[in-house]
Amino acid sequence: MIYWQLFLAFFRIGIFGFGGGPTMVPLFHTECVKKYKWVTDDEFADNLALGNALPGPIATKLAAYIGYRVKGWKGALVANIAVVLPIVIVMIALLQVIYRYKDAPGVYGMVQAIGPVIVVMTGVMTWEFLQKGWQGSSSKMGAAVWLALSVVALVLLDLHPGIVVGVALAGSFAYTTWSIRKRKNRDDREGAA
Repeated sequence: MIYWQLFLAFFRIGIFGFGGGPTMVPLFHTECVKKYKWVTDDEFADNLALGNALPGPIATKLAAYIGYRVKGWKGALVANIAVVLPIVIVMIALLQVIYRYKDAPGVYGMVQAIGPVIVVMTGVMTWEFLQKGWQGSSSKMGAAVWLALSVVALVLLDLHPGIVVGVALAGSFAYTTWSIRKRKNRDDREGAA
């Protein structure tokens, strides 16, 4: 039963994820966090960030992680097959139709209408992640600084998102390590006194 649920969930993501990664992430969130509750919001956000820092398509990385989390290697395999299969089938069929009727008003309008939907879906998910990150942040000032630096790096400096995510991960690791060492030294001094 769980393999069938994995297959259906990721097959739906593959079918409705027109345009690739950015359109699929909100669908992953809806299926895996909200509907089936296979992962929490925090786990999803962490793995999305880690997945974006690694090479390759985000869809297969998220499918593999969540499938593995639910049912081990077999779950990862089922999830990846399910997310890729409709993409391959639909891409072959749609490309034939689009190339044949690319100048028809209906096809042109359909392709143009998808853009705003993707923007809204991505915007809503970004807002939800921003709220959760803000609420879960131990330092609001630190979160605001990281957010501002990320916006500057992505928008003004036009850095690749993977670089920004990598720097954020390294900075977070360094800060956490420093914070733990500082707390441990303070506890050692208090324990010795």
